[in-house]
Amino acid sequence: MSIPQQGTRAFFTYVGCRTTRERNARGDGLNVYRMEAETGHWDHVQLISGVVNPSFLAFDNTLRVLFTVHGDSSDVSAFQIEPATGKLELINRQSTRGRNPVHLAVDPSNRFLVIPNHVTSNIAVLPIAPDGSLSEVCDLVTVTGTVGPHRMEQPFAKPHQTVFDLAGRFVVVPDKGLDRVFSYRFDPTGRLVPANPPSVACRENAGPRHAVFHPSGTFAYVVNELDSSVTVYRYHDDTGGLEPIQIVPSLPDTFTGNSRAAEIAISADGRFLYVSNRGHESIVAFAVASDSGRLNPVHWAMSEGKTPRFFALDPTGRFAYVANEDSDTIVRFAIDAVTGALQATGDSIHTGSPVCIVFRPTS
Repeated sequence: MSIPQQGTRAFFTYVGCRTTRERNARGDGLNVYRMEAETGHWDHVQLISGVVNPSFLAFDNTLRVLFTVHGDSSDVSAFQIEPATGKLELINRQSTRGRNPVHLAVDPSNRFLVIPNHVTSNIAVLPIAPDGSLSEVCDLVTVTGTVGPHRMEQPFAKPHQTVFDLAGRFVVVPDKGLDRVFSYRFDPTGRLVPANPPSVACRENAGPRHAVFHPSGTFAYVVNELDSSVTVYRYHDDTGGLEPIQIVPSLPDTFTGNSRAAEIAISADGRFLYVSNRGHESIVAFAVASDSGRLNPVHWAMSEGKTPRFFALDPTGRFAYVANEDSDTIVRFAIDAVTGALQATGDSIHTGSPVCIVFRPTS
């Protein structure tokens, strides 16, 4: 997540979405907004139409370039950011040599982009040129293992995210199809080398989806989509190894319907962890124990919409923005600084099928 930037008066906000009929989507492309830090008010700046399924976004480390994968396709694009206006201009588009790229992460040297291809079971590494353009894939790693028991959701390996640890030495990859979380050492030449051990098994039919590191670097948290849970791991930064220490449900025990967990985020001070639930239509806030990293649920906030696939904590730490994919809204919540609970503000932005939000300070 973004680091709090006190004193910054405004941010440019970039919103990715689903656009295709196959996804029953209503998105219109890549949208840019200007957000006032104090009030959370958004003004629309730019629409780049014709961008197919810009479903996950990431900045380069200089905040001069925005990258987006094109969900359900086989491509990733790089856009130049105009510092004064926040507007985007396409630099180039490159193949990921796989199908349905679902996430992306920039390495600490700002020289490589790491992308999981969800339905072709591989992870691609692409070089980033000094001008932000992307070169052809320089490493392609196939993820293998024994598939999970869910016949529809786990027919093969399905890497769902790539996230660097805080030191930037290892890449963690939750795999929904294999019920495993993989670790790779990231070589300075842009190659992924399996860690030792290379992976950790999750609870059967958990469906690990996304991960986030505690700001201390001592713990990692993985949201499991299929059984709506969160696994707490002790992270060994010398080996990239993950040691499970707790599993907690993301749903209240009073909910008896169907739901799937989606996104995960942690506050900048590491005191609170958040997870979204699609079906229950909620965001759960957990208190994080500072010594053990263990989680305790403190509050469920209804998402004020349908299918909260994604949410983001804003860089000031004052607001959370929930992207309700199937009700075409981004809803603003205030974050209680004492309890971590999300409180509805009544404010929302209408935009088609939103699925990703990232923030950049204005110049």
